[in-house]
Amino acid sequence: MTSKKVIAVFGATGAQGGSVARAILESKKFAVRAMTRDVTRPNALVLRDLGAEVVKGDLNDAASVEAALKDAYGAFVVTNFWDHLSKEKEVCQGKLVADIAKRLGLKHVVYSGLEDVKRLTGGKLEVEHFDGKGEVEEYFWSIGVPMTSVRLAAYFENFLTIWKVVKASDGDYYTLALPMGDIPMDGISVADVGAVVCSIFNSPAEFIGKAVGISAEALTIQQYADVLSKSLGKDVRDAKITMEAYEKLGFPGAAEMANMFRFYHMKPDRDVKLTHRLNPKVRSFSQFISENQGALKDI
Repeated sequence: MTSKKVIAVFGATGAQGGSVARAILESKKFAVRAMTRDVTRPNALVLRDLGAEVVKGDLNDAASVEAALKDAYGAFVVTNFWDHLSKEKEVCQGKLVADIAKRLGLKHVVYSGLEDVKRLTGGKLEVEHFDGKGEVEEYFWSIGVPMTSVRLAAYFENFLTIWKVVKASDGDYYTLALPMGDIPMDGISVADVGAVVCSIFNSPAEFIGKAVGISAEALTIQQYADVLSKSLGKDVRDAKITMEAYEKLGFPGAAEMANMFRFYHMKPDRDVKLTHRLNPKVRSFSQFISENQGALKDI
């Protein structure tokens, strides 16, 4: 039996990296080298039990990135702006991986990218957790790394945490406060991203050099609220919050998130049809919520 080609998966104990590592292991076509800062984490041990080679690695440490990519066919690369809230740091990490991937001659990198909003809008709008990734996308391609960028829609998982519905102060109903007006917002469960990435690794000729927008479906905030109402048996409504009011909510990153919603108003390119082709089992918001009702039981 010939040994399988190796795909190095960065952030393998995180949501995106974990989803990708599991999907590749399930497909059995490639071997997985799972990179994580802490090899003793429960998620790392689970991946090892599923057949991954788990290695310690840190995007701030060139030697560990080089070790993770040595003799690999490809890599899935994800950086986390929210770890340090620094666009500069995210760009540095991405470029480090790009330089090493180029030098080692990797055949296919899938990078979890996003649009460079600042560049697209001529500086009118800045969304730092997008812009840095957009800069890194361009860098990968400019130095000639065979790379596909996957640009993910908003996570359905956010509705279980930071976007959880809240009880209205003036009545027996709940509100969803996201400043989208009547414009549909694309979404996907991060757990469904792995199979999409796996399909992209299986079709390099089709996807190398491209940016692919990933989305399960696009719903208005009222439509998201309707799904939650039906699933929870509660009256959930769109709070119809304005961008300005949202910005003033004062939580860490409120202004950054408001600028992301401003960009969502411009309807970035997310391809629902292609996403369903790449992962025929991708779940709708309704399916996702019915499977995750436990996380909302305290509402």
